[in-house]
Amino acid sequence: MSFLRKLHRSLSFSKVDPLGGGLAEEIASEQAEPDAIELEEILDGQLIAERWGEAVEELEKDPDWFKFSDDE
Repeated sequence: MSFLRKLHRSLSFSKVDPLGGGLAEEIASEQAEPDAIELEEILDGQLIAERWGEAVEELEKDPDWFKFSDDE
């Protein structure tokens, strides 16, 4: 039996812990709490784009505002 065949039979992957150090279990328990925050609200993409545009317009009025493309 070749080395790769042996490796294939014994190789397995465990679930990824996103923050390392065993925090996946802590995250799961926090999410299972009765008072956990759930984001179920449907976001209005058009409203977000409008608000973002307003914020950028206001920032561009700042005398210290610059764009990185202006720095070239």
